Amino acid sequence: MKLTSIDTVIFLINISVMLFTARAFGELLRRFKQPAVVGEIIAGIFLGPTIMGVVLPNVYKNMFVNSPNTQFALDGITTLAVIMLMLVSGLEVDLNIVFRQKKAAFTTSLLGILFPFTIGFVAAYYFPHFFGYTSANNTLVFALFIGTALSITALPVVARTLMDLNILKTEIGFLIIASAMFNDLIGWLIFSLILGILGGASLGIGFGTVVLSTLAFVFFTLFIGRKIINRLLPSVNKFTTFPGGVLNFILILGFLSAALTEFIGIHAIFGAFIIGIAIGDSVHLKEETRELIQQFVTNIFAPLFFVTIGLSINFIENFNLLIVLFFIVLAFIGKVVGCSIGAYWGGIRKNAALAVGFGMNSRGAMEIVLGLLALKAGLIQEKIFVALVIMALVTSISSSPFMSFFLKRHKRKSGFLELLEPGLIFYSTAADKHAALGELSGRIAKYKKMDSTLILKKVMERENQLSTGIGRNIAIPHAKLKCDVPIVALSINKQGIDFDSLDSQPVNLIFCLIVPEDHPEIQLNLLSEISRRFRDHNLKNELLLSSNTDEIINKLSNVV
Repeated sequence: MKLTSIDTVIFLINISVMLFTARAFGELLRRFKQPAVVGEIIAGIFLGPTIMGVVLPNVYKNMFVNSPNTQFALDGITTLAVIMLMLVSGLEVDLNIVFRQKKAAFTTSLLGILFPFTIGFVAAYYFPHFFGYTSANNTLVFALFIGTALSITALPVVARTLMDLNILKTEIGFLIIASAMFNDLIGWLIFSLILGILGGASLGIGFGTVVLSTLAFVFFTLFIGRKIINRLLPSVNKFTTFPGGVLNFILILGFLSAALTEFIGIHAIFGAFIIGIAIGDSVHLKEETRELIQQFVTNIFAPLFFVTIGLSINFIENFNLLIVLFFIVLAFIGKVVGCSIGAYWGGIRKNAALAVGFGMNSRGAMEIVLGLLALKAGLIQEKIFVALVIMALVTSISSSPFMSFFLKRHKRKSGFLELLEPGLIFYSTAADKHAALGELSGRIAKYKKMDSTLILKKVMERENQLSTGIGRNIAIPHAKLKCDVPIVALSINKQGIDFDSLDSQPVNLIFCLIVPEDHPEIQLNLLSEISRRFRDHNLKNELLLSSNTDEIINKLSNVV
């Protein structure tokens, strides 16, 4: 198959129109605080049979229908685009963040998968007709797909939403990102296995071998290949021209991994996603390189893929209100409830946990990629795919306002106890005031991605003016800095430190308060609340006897 001269002209015009329309709608949606991907999908619906096919049918047919060669070329471009999109999504996964969040991320992501998966699987398996599914042959596989589709979170859309809300580098932001990373990894693994059930493997091997091969690939890439890449990157940076050499290296690894997983019967996008995680975890990958490849893919290749979603399907003809509502209701119930409960069990307060639930509810790009692959595999029909796309758009658009609402409620109710996070409570053996404040500054800087030197400087400036040892073995050092929300950290020193307290007693409990510069009144409220809680001298003794952070928080919660 070869492109003729007229095919080449049509192909290049198509690419230009698709990029222009995607950019126009994307920028328009950004003005309404929505992810650009939503505008890019709408652009495809505008150019496709839904709108242009009705308003300008001849133009639509000549551009996107009448030339099979052009269609073949566009399919090749979009395949390349989705592989590169998944590669970039993998680069955004930071395993250190996942490991650092530990309990909260584990419970949030686990329930964020199990709850919607169970709801989706049961509903699709026992009531497939509600989804418009009529085939009786693959009901089990169809139910597995619906459960997986409702479980996956769109990591790129989530990250963009957190940036727009200016909470990406807060504890809640890190929790959502960590949970979404783990969620995507498990979700795509399950879906890749579903594709293996449907299509078998290129090697002609059985499903069990496909599963073992997939697990072996994941294990090797994330635990061995990751270390090899980390050692190779310095040589690539040293002996090749920047940035071309390292970009070439990343794309070569991405395409080879995609080819490998496609070869063994698991879709190519899974290989690109996993190798992206391994590459992105390297300490030698410059932020400039990461940003360069992300901009290249998200502004050129990704829009082409999202536009093509609306080019071949008429969203009006295939719109079924019952199926769409069914998907939306299941999506909200499964993801929001599951993730909110998981975050709450992980130690996050109620309103903040609900914000996490709605943050994890964004489906966006990942949901649509998954749905398109299922459509091409013949697992679902156009009506189900349209419902999936609409559900992805609704969840992505609603994520930001719901998160904003519950975060505002969380901030309004954020007293001392609500701000005291488990990761900012620790036991100390510091021998003097300066060492103790240095430990607190370091702990806050680590968990909040701030400058520890600046924190210590500001805290010491206030401390040198007047000691913050308020008596009763308690000190409350504090400072005003540029930050979005107040921060509270607690250091417990069983030996006691000389803090120049008003009652000359050694200090065992050191509460460090960091408040926004533009809200100094928060500092007074927190100081007052801490002082009030410790009117009972026995509380201090009980905290000193506590063995873990959960026990400390529980004892503080029992004080009225």
